[in-house]
Amino acid sequence: MQLDIRIPMGLMFTIIGVILAGYGLLTWSDAELYKLSLGYNVNFWWGLVLSAFGGVMLYFARLATRPEKKDSTAP
Repeated sequence: MQLDIRIPMGLMFTIIGVILAGYGLLTWSDAELYKLSLGYNVNFWWGLVLSAFGGVMLYFARLATRPEKKDSTAP
């Protein structure tokens, strides 16, 4: 069994993204907090980006661990 770096990397980005997006949801109505970012809730949006990236890494790690199908029509 080989170590695939995409698994811990995907887990790390997904967990941090969920925590960051959750914090962004909890502070959504705090206008003073997002005053410097022109009113955008950067915690929420970057949390979604990090979660999506982590999900893509986990998806590719899952694809790499699948056994290959053998073609029965090959000679």
